Amino acid sequence: MNKFEQASDLLRNSKNTGEAIFNLPDHLVPSTFEDAYAIQAAVECTTDRRIGWKIAATSKDGQKHIGVSGPIIGRITFSMSLNTDEFVSPKSNRMMVAEPEFVFVFNKTIEPTNTPFKREDIFSHVLCMKLGLEFPNSRYTQFEKAGELPLIADNACAHQFMLGPTVPELWRELALADHVVKIQTGIEHHYEGRGSNVLGDPVNALLWFLNEASKRKLVINEGDFVTTGTSTQPVPIQAGDKIRADFGILGEMHCQVDNI
Repeated sequence: MNKFEQASDLLRNSKNTGEAIFNLPDHLVPSTFEDAYAIQAAVECTTDRRIGWKIAATSKDGQKHIGVSGPIIGRITFSMSLNTDEFVSPKSNRMMVAEPEFVFVFNKTIEPTNTPFKREDIFSHVLCMKLGLEFPNSRYTQFEKAGELPLIADNACAHQFMLGPTVPELWRELALADHVVKIQTGIEHHYEGRGSNVLGDPVNALLWFLNEASKRKLVINEGDFVTTGTSTQPVPIQAGDKIRADFGILGEMHCQVDNI
């Protein structure tokens, strides 16, 4: 096997068994963004089909949480996807946080291009907006010290993702940077954030994603979605917690963490 396959095998085995590794062996640690995304792609190709994308670390709190200086791209696959009536499993999850997110669904296949995407043009690529709850995790025992390229190889801490309802079309007219998001876990714990925590505006995150994906030669399929990062701090959760994410006039999401 080449080093991409060896590294992806280690990460996939860690994901499947729930047994964390300290980091990739030195000879398998990616030295470039191209190598890191190649390992990430190999993990996807040997497991299950991709249904969407994620952006990790679009907020300062998110960057601090995983120890990176800026956002990175990951992949959401079918096996990571949770229905809104499913329990969130805490099994083998070392991060144990919930992240309420704005999600954009694409209406066409988008190939890499040499022409940068502009903010005023990107809405033409968006079919709709949905709500989302991400429950990230890492295969590394000390993920906050692993480093940016190993974290990209580890699929940007993708683990479980719950795609929520489609929001009213009025979202296109809203100042999403100012939009308040509230999340409650358990009875006593309440947190609040707003769209400005996501690279200053969820639309900025969408623009960043399209340009970064193009730069990394990633093909976005029609029907894919991208979840743009947490609008609040990463919110601590524990077994048995009931979670309510309130996006105001855009809707709500509810779920529960399993007790196992």
